[in-house]
Amino acid sequence: MIDHEGPTPLYVQVADAIQARINAGELLPNRPIPSENQLVQEYAIARGTARKAIQLLRERGLVVTVVGRGTYVAAASG
Repeated sequence: MIDHEGPTPLYVQVADAIQARINAGELLPNRPIPSENQLVQEYAIARGTARKAIQLLRERGLVVTVVGRGTYVAAASG
């Protein structure tokens, strides 16, 4: 659950929530994560916040963005 009043930035909370869904196997490798619009709706956040969350997931190596296609869970390494 996202804490809109807490000290942790919203984009970090959203990225952590998506990371938890990836780790739990809810979001599978080579499959899309929710779009920015879906994240805005699901977490009641601004589009810029959703964009920053996806950027953070990219920096963590968890997702890859394909221009014109969307953002996907990174293929499992190994």
